[in-house]
Amino acid sequence: MALTDTFVKNAKYTGASSKDKYTDGRGMYLLVNVSGKYWRMDYRFAEKRKTLALGVYPDVSLADARKRLAAAREQLANNIDPNAAKKEAKQAEAAVLANTFEHVALDWLTKTKADRSDGTQEKITNWMTHDVFPYIGKMPISTIGPRDVLAALRHMEARGALQSVHRVKQHCGQVFRYAVATGSADRDVTQDLKGALTTAAPAHFAAITEPKQAGALMRAIFSYTGHPQVIAALKLSPLVFVRPGELRCAEWAELDLDAAEWRIPGIKMKMKADHLVPLSRQAVEILQGMKPLTGHRRYVFSSIGRSVDRPMSDCTINAALHGMGISKDQHTAHGFRAMARTIMDEVLNERVDLIEHQLAHAVKDANGRAYNRTAHLPARREMMQRWADYLDQLRTGADVIPAEK
Repeated sequence: MALTDTFVKNAKYTGASSKDKYTDGRGMYLLVNVSGKYWRMDYRFAEKRKTLALGVYPDVSLADARKRLAAAREQLANNIDPNAAKKEAKQAEAAVLANTFEHVALDWLTKTKADRSDGTQEKITNWMTHDVFPYIGKMPISTIGPRDVLAALRHMEARGALQSVHRVKQHCGQVFRYAVATGSADRDVTQDLKGALTTAAPAHFAAITEPKQAGALMRAIFSYTGHPQVIAALKLSPLVFVRPGELRCAEWAELDLDAAEWRIPGIKMKMKADHLVPLSRQAVEILQGMKPLTGHRRYVFSSIGRSVDRPMSDCTINAALHGMGISKDQHTAHGFRAMARTIMDEVLNERVDLIEHQLAHAVKDANGRAYNRTAHLPARREMMQRWADYLDQLRTGADVIPAEK
């Protein structure tokens, strides 16, 4: 006789045997033991007797159990083993849950690590960890739509990170394309977000570009009494023209102090091309002074207060400038490049093409071909030494006579 809701609700374990069994028909029955009530279905497949678990009461009601029974019997009618189908469904669900956005993104970051500098790797990882994973990290990547990504990016947009949010969107797109390649997603949904984010105004880094103020800045730097690594990084910043990220990620293996050269691999450069920095006598002295501090480590300017295997934080130089009383509206770590570009051209009359080349900007010869990293090296070496000497003269208040072009 078929079971009723009342009977199932009131059924209790009698203790007469290890379990009590109450049949509902068509192979389904209620199994009651000391630990609870369970729905089961007995069936035969490929000449073997098997049992399928249909759920636990009361989470699965009598009506729900009968629906599951009907679905299982339909599978049998189509020569499908219900237990095998159930196992496959669980495996598929587990695969989907394993391929969350966070899982795929971290895998992508690991697999592509060699394509970017350590500083960039750290920055992208931080963006993902703080700005993306909290919102879509636990979602299976195959189920994420454009609106899900946009909702995560809106949080960055709301706090005014208008430049960073576009870069994060690009990195999310790279994660999705990686997921497509590995079979975890069907398409890059970020392609549907074109025009959805606020466009940031072009960034202009504040910089001191007037010689008298530059002299005051150099005096402030040489009077700074912070951490020795920060002092060295501050003193070196105006002498090498590199971007702040390139400076803080400088490695001893890239430096040849005897030859007075710093060879930066293209992977660390914005333009992805190898770059050679001739080092002035002053720059070499600063780096030689760093040898006892970090010469046994990978990075010239290793992390302060964190793992020494990581480079200095990207905010260290700006924080030091701020501590010296220089606001971000006056001068920034990136501003040393603009200071050199402006004063060398407008005051010292240095060749613009040499300055641009030393700034690692795209410079082409008369035939439209890009210069290689060693182009005009002797002239650039002399220019860098003149600039270092000029900064010393500004700092000490000596009179400076601009050179003729």
